[in-house]
Amino acid sequence: MSTNGTNGTSHDGANGSTHQIIPLQINGKEVETSTTFDVVDPSTGKVIWKSASASKEDAINAIEAAQAAFPAWSQTKPSKRRDIMLKAAEILQSRSEELGGYMMTETGSQAAFATGFNIPTSVEMLKDIAGRIVTISGSLPVCGEEGTNAIVYKEPYGVVLGIAPWNAPYILGFRAVAYALATGNTAILKAPEFSPRCYWAIGSVFQEAGLPAGCLNVLAHRPQDAPAITTLLIEHPAVKKINFTGSTHVGGIIAATAGKALKPVLMELGGKASAIVLADADLEKAATQCALGAFFHSGQVCMATERIIVHSSVVTAFSTHLSTAISTIFPASGPAPVLVSPAGVQKNRALVSDALSKGAQLTVGSLDDSPSDSNTRMRPIVVSHVSPAMDIYRTESFGPTVSLFAVDSDEAAVALANDTEYGLTCAVFTEDLRRGLSVARRVESGAVHINSMTIHDEPNLPHGGVKRSGFGRFNAAAGFEEFLRSKTVTWRD
Repeated sequence: MSTNGTNGTSHDGANGSTHQIIPLQINGKEVETSTTFDVVDPSTGKVIWKSASASKEDAINAIEAAQAAFPAWSQTKPSKRRDIMLKAAEILQSRSEELGGYMMTETGSQAAFATGFNIPTSVEMLKDIAGRIVTISGSLPVCGEEGTNAIVYKEPYGVVLGIAPWNAPYILGFRAVAYALATGNTAILKAPEFSPRCYWAIGSVFQEAGLPAGCLNVLAHRPQDAPAITTLLIEHPAVKKINFTGSTHVGGIIAATAGKALKPVLMELGGKASAIVLADADLEKAATQCALGAFFHSGQVCMATERIIVHSSVVTAFSTHLSTAISTIFPASGPAPVLVSPAGVQKNRALVSDALSKGAQLTVGSLDDSPSDSNTRMRPIVVSHVSPAMDIYRTESFGPTVSLFAVDSDEAAVALANDTEYGLTCAVFTEDLRRGLSVARRVESGAVHINSMTIHDEPNLPHGGVKRSGFGRFNAAAGFEEFLRSKTVTWRD
């Protein structure tokens, strides 16, 4: 292993176009490794660059760097941490085109999702975090015994491991470490193999903002090394808490590993989000929001709409509006949406094929519509007459397919929305707010959005799921509390 000494300040090469290896970031230095892996542009199928691949030694070095940086960083004044977060927001904004380009190249996303949503939301997140840092405080409870006093301190855990996915790399990557850093923890950010350059950029932004060496360390590794490296990171005694955003399957493995080590975890996992369209809804508005919620970023969002549940009295009219919305937003004359890998296309085609073989019908789109010259592109598909016997009924598609259901009552809509192991987000469309709130209260979900799509995330709102969509909350005050633990101190007069 070797360091190149650029420290993330240059925006070319491994940081742009000269070097072809995206380095790790350990203790304030960029580290190249003899072992690398290819990073592919899903839009073209071509290798765009290589990434350094962390070894066990690199992982231990990152942990030790974070551990060594913790005593000083945990004692920094809130104003210093605030200023670094504000500076990071400023730098991120100024480098929007650069970082947006990395995201579009590595994940196949459109500019609207990269520079139009991911980066602005991340900037606002950093600003929101900066503003909350000075509010961290303990308490002075009144003890029951005369002459006994108490104070409750709020303290950081120590080294926090953040594991985030590729699909919204800046929102989810910054979120995985920014709340931990703001509350005085140090962090290790484990990057996904699909978008290591985006995660390099996160470390680069913080370093340019003045974050001290060792406070944030960024690792990437080959897919086949994931079990060994991840287990080492979780089990190391210096790592005190883990947060993970990703699939429910992998989340279960990480939670089990952390549980054996008796370490707390924060999990935001998969979803099977429903959009409920009540009989009194504005059907045109609902159809547009459902189309966006189902097919934004090719459906590769944990909050994406997977089920559209419509009152039977308006389902025919709604279907017409939905077809129009899809053809307008995702026209057949344009290129087919891109998925990050062929596996996503294969999975969605298999789900649709299984449903059709068991009696489902195509309402919008066809398996024959997707281009034959690309294995990572697939056009939107809406399937109706879906039953519990079909795989698509329960499986998170994480792609451009959605199921359309007709129900006869609000109660039936709620029951169908709740008939899933997931519970991350939901949407309800109605012109009667009282009715919408009634439905929202009965849906088993971490969030419900009335008259807007299921995809909704902003820094001042707690974000997380119920059931197998995870536990704990990112964002806002709840996000701060996740990375602080209390210490009670008593004394007698």
